[in-house]
Amino acid sequence: MRVLIVEDEVRLGEALTQIMLEQRYQAEAVTTGVDGLDYALTGQYDVIVLDVMLPGLDGFEVVRRLRAAHISTPVLMLTAKDELTDKVSGLDHGADDYMTKPFDSEELLARVRALTRRQGEVQGETMAVSDLALDLSTRCLRRGDKSIRLGFKEFEVMRLLMRGANAVVPKEDIIARVWGLDSDTEDNNVEVYVSFLRKKLSYLDSAVQIRTVRKVGYFLEFPQA
Repeated sequence: MRVLIVEDEVRLGEALTQIMLEQRYQAEAVTTGVDGLDYALTGQYDVIVLDVMLPGLDGFEVVRRLRAAHISTPVLMLTAKDELTDKVSGLDHGADDYMTKPFDSEELLARVRALTRRQGEVQGETMAVSDLALDLSTRCLRRGDKSIRLGFKEFEVMRLLMRGANAVVPKEDIIARVWGLDSDTEDNNVEVYVSFLRKKLSYLDSAVQIRTVRKVGYFLEFPQA
């Protein structure tokens, strides 16, 4: 699981990062609302832990802009305030959960796990990019009336690429998310599965293509509406 932490208290941000790493989650921390928004807009995270009081943009504005951009990543908001109006404001702006500081790390982790389960429930049955639809229950990739079923790892790679849309997905992220952090999988394993997916896109006559950014990763290229 990949977690974005947006927290301007550096020590707390470092502590939260360590808590996530101890759970074998991938974690990145930034200290401003502007950076938090930029990172979150990539759509590459499973959960965002977002402080309310941030320099640049506050947490309420960050989550409002994320929802306006149709980024549905679950957001857990953190604040030192314990007022009902702050909680209501956060939820009204599109946050999924709310915790006040100080908090217990075990409760934090439990809420993060609950949010990822909830995301799976509300994510819907398909993901769509341009002329492609990926059925999350059957692992079928469709274009119009044509469809083809993906193998498990093909499905996971394609899901990551579709979730990121135009964003570049680094090879190391694909390896960590599909094969696991402890895997000894190498770059050429990813290349093999990308090759399989390209052939299936060709079979479907899709306008979507998987492009390579040399020594970095892959992204989906498709006609813009």
